[in-house]
Amino acid sequence: MQYSLSLHPTLGVKLPAAGVRFRRLPVSAIAAPPLRSPVTHSMPPEKVEVFKSLEGWATQSVLPLLKPVEQCWQPQDFLPDPALSSDSFMDEVRALRTRTAELPDEYFVVLVGDMITEDALPTYQTMINTLDGVRDETGASSSPWAVWTRAWTAEENRHGDLLKTYLYLSGRVDMLMIERTVQYLIGAGMDPGTENNPYLGYVYTSFQERATFVSHGNTARMAKEGGDPVLARICGTIASDEKRHENAYGNIVEKLLETDPTGAMMAIADMMRKKITMPAHLMFDGQDPRLFEHFSAVAQRLGVYTADDYADILEFLVGRWKLEKVEGMTGEGRRAQDYVCRLGPRIRKLQERADERARNMEKHSTRFSWIFNKEVAL
Repeated sequence: MQYSLSLHPTLGVKLPAAGVRFRRLPVSAIAAPPLRSPVTHSMPPEKVEVFKSLEGWATQSVLPLLKPVEQCWQPQDFLPDPALSSDSFMDEVRALRTRTAELPDEYFVVLVGDMITEDALPTYQTMINTLDGVRDETGASSSPWAVWTRAWTAEENRHGDLLKTYLYLSGRVDMLMIERTVQYLIGAGMDPGTENNPYLGYVYTSFQERATFVSHGNTARMAKEGGDPVLARICGTIASDEKRHENAYGNIVEKLLETDPTGAMMAIADMMRKKITMPAHLMFDGQDPRLFEHFSAVAQRLGVYTADDYADILEFLVGRWKLEKVEGMTGEGRRAQDYVCRLGPRIRKLQERADERARNMEKHSTRFSWIFNKEVAL
């Protein structure tokens, strides 16, 4: 199976062009990254010792970014209270439906896409547990890396639960099609190109957590402007979690740059060359073989997550990790440093050209099963 590849204007990832013929289930190729030969266990075995040596640091500097369960918000804090009388409960549901009634259909496309991304959480925990040297070897390991992964998963699990329940109560979406999409997506998995390598894995999660922080922050803003302050608070609260998780993963990469500057810099360059693949790039609803591409186009048009955000995140991380000032690297590491530090402006120039081409193209729309097959402009 071969793809004709084009640069996706929303996310800076390469996607199969229209008309590509798929084998069996189209879910296996929707908005997929470029085909590459599978690479596994690319980290030299001796590098595992780096992560063992950092276990004490992780206990002191990463685990405190988790919150005790008793101090965490729960989905029920934002939802109609089922302990109320039937009449009072239904009053709260009616109030919720009134608040969401004026939000546009395209907003629900983006919110559903974000929710489905969150709900595919088993895939993300599985991905992290493929990483050599930091995986949860027993399922209940006391290693700080394993403790973090399990507790991070537990905190993230609330996001999809809350958004899904709110969407269900709103009556604005087709829950059957959403549930099918979630099942397809978890079954399809993901290929972020992390190669069982925690250097690559933690670069990926640093970028991805910031991307979700940006996306949920923008859906919060739009919900507030659209007249639903509760939904705005929900999306803002989720964004706050993502920001805290981003800080944890960003701290890990920062420590790797201090401990092994060449290895860490080369990992950053490797992931940037591959381009960060969004975790839901294999989403499929059983109908639209380009569902992720269409969802991404709506997110781009609404300003929820755009190509500019992709470049902004890269430049933010370059600044946060002070990549231009990293020293003590080999020649290979310095070449990787030069590539990464120059990449942001290059991405923006490419995007300007893509935007110009897009402005000259005929406008399109598509129907989304998630909102009862209503048509939305792309």
